[in-house]
Amino acid sequence: MNQSPVETALSRAMIRWSLTKSTPVAETPRSWIFRVEQNGRNFAALKIIKAVAAAEEGRGSRLLQWYEGNGAATVFDTHNDTIFMEWLDGGTLGDPVRAGHDDEGTIAIATIVASLHRQRAAAPDNLEPLRDRFAALFASEARAWPHTARDLYARASGIALKLFDRPSAQIPLHGDLHHDNILSSDRGWLAIDPKGLFGDPAYETAPVFINPERGTAIAADPRRISARADILAQRLGYPRKRILGWACAHAALSASWDLAEGIAITNQLACLPHLLAAYDQA
Repeated sequence: MNQSPVETALSRAMIRWSLTKSTPVAETPRSWIFRVEQNGRNFAALKIIKAVAAAEEGRGSRLLQWYEGNGAATVFDTHNDTIFMEWLDGGTLGDPVRAGHDDEGTIAIATIVASLHRQRAAAPDNLEPLRDRFAALFASEARAWPHTARDLYARASGIALKLFDRPSAQIPLHGDLHHDNILSSDRGWLAIDPKGLFGDPAYETAPVFINPERGTAIAADPRRISARADILAQRLGYPRKRILGWACAHAALSASWDLAEGIAITNQLACLPHLLAAYDQA
């Protein structure tokens, strides 16, 4: 009987890493996730990447290995499109933030960013340049946006161009660091699912400002925006205005992605005016 691609990859992984049990956990548009066991004692995760996401997920897995477990989940080994990694079964950082502990959440994020951005050996090859990541924003047309939001698109795009035109350090970036991509563990909060980018370190915090999921009321609160920017700038040493500039640019980029998919941009439109106002005041 012929096996499906995921069954074949799972069978090979079970043999390759001497695994004794696998339990399906989730299937996403990009991968299959299994919890696996070794002799009923040690738990780990297998992430089998779908072909449609192989390039981006490959960059992310190489970056996750490069982090060596500092601020991120540990990758034990990889083979082809299968990642054998640390099992994290705690909740996401979004949970305490949605419960009203936003300052604590932002401090945790700053701690993770500091760990991810520590100096290491040569960066992985073939990371995606941050400028390329923004292609969807620069290719978007104002008329694709709701009529009342076209000025927001124009302003955020202009800020993005200004940021790219001003030289900055260029380092490996997680690229999608937000509350629900950070899981609790016995080693503390750890990041998962990096995109594998290369660019301005201040961009790393940008996704924070339109998150967590189901947390629009928090992310769109001007007081929370200001407090988040203060904490991140103070703890990381990145310029506050640059942090807020990237937050504006990323919110517009996120909206451009969703518009291209026919998805409503309610969350981004709730946050972007307040992000732009904070940027102007910084």
